[in-house]
Amino acid sequence: MGTKKHKNYNLLVRFLRWRVRNVSNRNFFLVVSLLIGLLSGLAVVIMKNGVHLIRTLLTHGFSAEMHNYWFFFYPAVGIAIVVLLVHYILKVRIGLGIPVILHAISGTKGAIKPHHMFSSAITSMLTAGFGGSVGLEGPAVLTGGAIGSNLGQLLHLNYRQIILLIGCAVTGALAALFKAPIAAIIFTIEVLMLDLTLSSLVPLLIAAIGGTLTSELLLGQDILLSLKIAEEFRLRDVPLFILLGALTGVVSLYFSKVITRVDDLFKLLRSKWTRWFVAAGLLGGVIFLFPSLYGEGYDSMNRALNGDFSFIFDNTGYYAFSGEAGATILIFALLVLMKVVATALTVGAGGIGGIIAPSLYTGMVVGLFFGSVYNYFFDPHISLVLFALVGMSGMFAGVLHAPLTAIFLMAEITLAYNLIVPLMITAGMSYVTIRFFQPLSFYHIQLARRKQLFTQDKDKIVLSLMKVDKLIETNFSPIRLDATLGDLVTVIARSKRNMYPVIDDENNYYGALNMDNVREIMFKQELYETVFIRNLMAKSPVTISPGESMEEVAQKFHQTSAFNIPVLANGQYVGFISRARLFSSYRQMLKKWSED
Repeated sequence: MGTKKHKNYNLLVRFLRWRVRNVSNRNFFLVVSLLIGLLSGLAVVIMKNGVHLIRTLLTHGFSAEMHNYWFFFYPAVGIAIVVLLVHYILKVRIGLGIPVILHAISGTKGAIKPHHMFSSAITSMLTAGFGGSVGLEGPAVLTGGAIGSNLGQLLHLNYRQIILLIGCAVTGALAALFKAPIAAIIFTIEVLMLDLTLSSLVPLLIAAIGGTLTSELLLGQDILLSLKIAEEFRLRDVPLFILLGALTGVVSLYFSKVITRVDDLFKLLRSKWTRWFVAAGLLGGVIFLFPSLYGEGYDSMNRALNGDFSFIFDNTGYYAFSGEAGATILIFALLVLMKVVATALTVGAGGIGGIIAPSLYTGMVVGLFFGSVYNYFFDPHISLVLFALVGMSGMFAGVLHAPLTAIFLMAEITLAYNLIVPLMITAGMSYVTIRFFQPLSFYHIQLARRKQLFTQDKDKIVLSLMKVDKLIETNFSPIRLDATLGDLVTVIARSKRNMYPVIDDENNYYGALNMDNVREIMFKQELYETVFIRNLMAKSPVTISPGESMEEVAQKFHQTSAFNIPVLANGQYVGFISRARLFSSYRQMLKKWSED
């Protein structure tokens, strides 16, 4: 086994040497970005077909007119299998897909654990295939990102290239999922907030092409359909789009709050099997009452965008009310409230999945509810399909704080470029509304709760990559608290620094003494035995602990005029961090970050 591993390592070394001699870095990276796009697309194909196969096997032969009790049990069975896999076989923490990638970009120098190359894919397929009310987008993105990260590390790419390769993986995965390469590129820029140059966009473009082509060749139409919506934009409908944007913004707030609060509630249950029993039981009841909440929901979205709204009555006990306006409006309203509950219960029970599909589904139903109410009371000729589409855009923009992606995604997957104005109005209004109540996106809220908040500020990203322990200088000569001026002169004679930390016998720190404080008296021998260090030292206005972030350290230097700040661990002296070394390291890291 060891010999085989050694041979593989030697082969990799020979390949890397050949590459350095024969292929430029730029051309090599373009080839790698295409490979990542293809691999991310292939991962999406496997995941989507896996979910489709599981769902087909489980629900084949179900009659739309019958209330089927299997909808109560299927999600619980699927999530139970996931819990067994995660805790007893894989023994890993998987988490939400995109927050893991955001944290990798800002906190782990692009390193994503290898198990994410398969763990997210397998568990999300089982969760969604058995009816868990989640999407595959987050796990697909994480799967591709993990492939990109680990391939980049294997090929000894630098930090900047690994981050860009993760961006290529995200782009390729989303392009394959939606067959929307432009929206995928915009998502990567808007949500991941990569600091890209024009030349960096080319690898994203190549990855998007690779993901889209893979999807076109292998996936078929088992995604949101590309269809031509015939509705036209009418200027008189602008107030309606504004109102719908505000409504989707408020529902986006509800979406984020419910998932967060339900997650907190289930964390109070320490036993994972208790959480599964309670959450999966509630989830089964919700899906039993509203079968359209089963799985990702793309079948329902496809039908809605084709003008078929009967999906809300299929497999229910109220199928007889299908087509009645009052019942339809009521069910739409309940679905708006219950979709996010079903998603939260799926995650709370231990299922793995993303929130993009649930947010799109919720947006569609919000649009249908809004349009139905207006249709019923004011204008019977208004297009529900148009409001379904625009509602999806508004909800996506609100939950993910990504209005540009929302606009282009909806336009690209439906070819409804003639409706770009209402998409812009609703997505923009939704974004403004949600920002008023909640400045962070759903993904950033999850990171903030774990104190891993990703930042789009490049200065803060660079600081987050720096570590306190790497900047500590320890070549200062300490002086005892009870020492005299004469003792200090002896220490000065063998020291190369102008700063002297004052400590006691237990290494507790009391202050510091600078050469400027004793320059006028250090040669007055008559004071050597009568002047004590405790009377000469100055207490430090601020200190640093080894566990502090570099952003906090930089803020302390900014707020004070200190050139050196002591580092203390539980009150004991460790060393100093100098202003000069901090900003020298910052410039080096910034240069490394900005390298093309």
